[in-house]
Amino acid sequence: MSTGYLTPIIQLPPGHFLYSSESVNEGHPDKLCDQISDAVVDACLAQDPNSKVACKSCTKTNLVMIFGEITTSAVVNYQEVVRNTLRQIGYDSDEKGIDCNNCEVKVVLEQQDSEIADAVHRNKAIEDIGAGDQGLMFGYATNETPECMPLSHKLATHLGIRLRDLRKNGTLTWLRPDGKTQVTVEYRKEGGLVIPVRVHTILISTQHEPWVTNEQIRSDLMNHVIIPVVPAQYLDERTIYHLNPSNSFTSGGPKGDAGLTGRKIIIDTYGGWGHHGGGAFSGKDPTKVDRSAAYAARWIAKSLVKGGFCDRVNIQVSYSIGIAYPLSVTLDSYGTAKDGKTDEDLLHIVLKNFDLRPGCIIRDLRLNRPIYQKTASYGHFGREGDSDFSWEIPKDLSHEK
Repeated sequence: MSTGYLTPIIQLPPGHFLYSSESVNEGHPDKLCDQISDAVVDACLAQDPNSKVACKSCTKTNLVMIFGEITTSAVVNYQEVVRNTLRQIGYDSDEKGIDCNNCEVKVVLEQQDSEIADAVHRNKAIEDIGAGDQGLMFGYATNETPECMPLSHKLATHLGIRLRDLRKNGTLTWLRPDGKTQVTVEYRKEGGLVIPVRVHTILISTQHEPWVTNEQIRSDLMNHVIIPVVPAQYLDERTIYHLNPSNSFTSGGPKGDAGLTGRKIIIDTYGGWGHHGGGAFSGKDPTKVDRSAAYAARWIAKSLVKGGFCDRVNIQVSYSIGIAYPLSVTLDSYGTAKDGKTDEDLLHIVLKNFDLRPGCIIRDLRLNRPIYQKTASYGHFGREGDSDFSWEIPKDLSHEK
């Protein structure tokens, strides 16, 4: 019996499974738009920490448009913000995908709707600020890496970071800004734990100069990107590598594909692990709980795992527009809670130690700062060593032991 075009069945030991996560480079058209939108947020917050911003971006050949609603006392040259962001990423010629100096930039911005302002924040103390919209947000953490991130997502993200660094420091002169990575990890189930066993497949597709050969691309990706990033313990003779499988990838960026803010929400979070409520982060000031509550949920999840309360946990919170307190808070530790505690016990600890009203999240995580452009590529979570990512600094819960 023919299997047609079905992928051959992969034989794995009992209790083992494959899980894949992807990432995209900062020059990917969607990620480009995320960074522009967050550069606008930063430009407003830098002058007016109470700015209310909902800014989307879109791009195609020789064009960037920013559009949405902004209420701020800041005086911002939006054209300059767009062009500087393109320049920082490396888009300075039509051949690469878009020219920061000569592309068309359209600005279509209006004031925040007064009904939303009245419901959410106008004439309210910080503790009483309501959620900027309804919705549900998730936070996830796992002990499989020191950063409490899934290994599949961490590796895909760090391969992209390595590509960026090698391009910008001149080590690999043939690299261009656009690109994607994907890592498939073989895991073993052990109760509620998922334990990484080995890397099954690594996929890298990166934009390049037309003069470089496929042989050099594949050699450089292996020696300069994969080997320095992926721990040797996870690589073996069975690991599969797909390195620029399309063979040619010279046309990229907005010239190769249209881009839009908010289209890489799984890359922004946990690579498909945990859950996602559907709301994007970029282009939004922190009164939008799509952003701030997702950061708070990650803060909670990481605090519980780092504090030794569980090995793996998923948090859900939900909100109504204009209402300060969340409508629900739910916790699932996948059966990994420790010291005889139940999920109900962990939830009690959460509600006792974390104030999930939007204004209090903004206050406690110091979210009214211009910190967002750098969150808009290579993930909002797992970014240790940078105090601007305040939600990555676990809260001390040792008094709850």
